[in-house]
Formats: sequence, C-alpha cells, structure tokens
Amino acid sequence: MGDLLTEVFGSLTWRGLLIGLSIFAVTFVVNLAIVSVILIKLPADHFSKHHRRNFWSDRHPAIRASGVVGKNILGVLLVVIGVLLSIPGVPGQGLLTILLGIMLLDFPGKRRLEQKLLSRPQILKTINRLRARFGKQALEID
Repeated sequence: MGDLLTEVFGSLTWRGLLIGLSIFAVTFVVNLAIVSVILIKLPADHFSKHHRRNFWSDRHPAIRASGVVGKNILGVLLVVIGVLLSIPGVPGQGLLTILLGIMLLDFPGKRRLEQKLLSRPQILKTINRLRARFGKQALEID
C-alpha cells in the first residue's frame, strides 16, 4: 500500500497541481455557464403536457432527419458528461447536465424520466431560482 501511495503522489508537482486546479475551475465555470443559459432560455411550459414536442416538423424530411440524429447525438454526449460530472470530486452540475441531455433525446418514457428528475425539490428549486434571477417565469411542471 505504501508503494502505491509513493507511486501516485511521488510524481505530483506544484505545476501539475496548479494545472489540475485550473482545469477543474475552467470546466466548472464553462459547464455552469452553458447549463445556465439553456435553462434560462427554456420556455416556462417546456415540461408541461401542452408544450409542442415535434422537432423541426415544418422542415424538409431530410433536414429534419439529420437534425433529429444530431440532436440525439448531442443528447447522448450531454448525458455521458453529466454522469462524469456527478462523480464526487469532478466539478459541474451533473444532474442538470443529464437533464439537458435527456431533453434532447428521443426515447419512450422520456417524459416520465424528466418529471422524475424535476420532482427532486433541490433541482427544481435551483432551476427556478436561476430563472427568477433573470426575470423568467418558474417552470410549469405537470
């Protein structure tokens, strides 16, 4: 066990530590900014039953299909990033990033999963507090 600790921490330098802390801070700030902008821009009824759910339904079928594929790829990436951000010690808003990824994905049961994530009081409270700070209505949850 002592050899493992020496091997892991023996090569740690101040420069390496500062680079690691810098990466930690930058990724935290960038992730928080992106998630915040998206949550502020969402219409208040986005999670309501009455919200229109057809993505690019008025576009040419080829453009719509490529848009849907791109949207789903981005959704998968955001879910994976959100899972990584949920690991203790990794900076960022993991659950909110997962929620954003799920919002982009198309799969059966998506609405139920969104509602389950938003039913966590701390998540909904955080989102609505952020939206209020920018003069936006609270999210309507059915």
